[in-house]
Amino acid sequence: MKKLLFLVFVLLFSGILKAQEQTIPYNQNDRDRMVRVETKVETMQSQIIRLEDKFDSYFMWGFGLVLMSIFGLIGFIIYDRRTTLAPVENKTNRIIKVLRDAAEKDPALREALKRTALW
Repeated sequence: MKKLLFLVFVLLFSGILKAQEQTIPYNQNDRDRMVRVETKVETMQSQIIRLEDKFDSYFMWGFGLVLMSIFGLIGFIIYDRRTTLAPVENKTNRIIKVLRDAAEKDPALREALKRTALW
């Protein structure tokens, strides 16, 4: 069994060594092709950089619009809440004033207002 494993290992190892011994021919056509690929890569990189600059400016504009919309919505919510509650507060204050005036004459009403902390 050990001999078989050793034999398989030797055969595989010798195949790897033979694969590494092969040389790859590199000629003038390969060099020219590599130069053309490098120039294409450089032009593509410059185009990508220009696109990134445009994308960054669009991203900043979009981010600004989203923030402006959020702050506008928060402002509208605060404004709407105040304008909705103002008439209710006025009516409540008038009702409390009327109850206090009536409590001047009625001691039971005065005690009730004291218990609810309205006096």
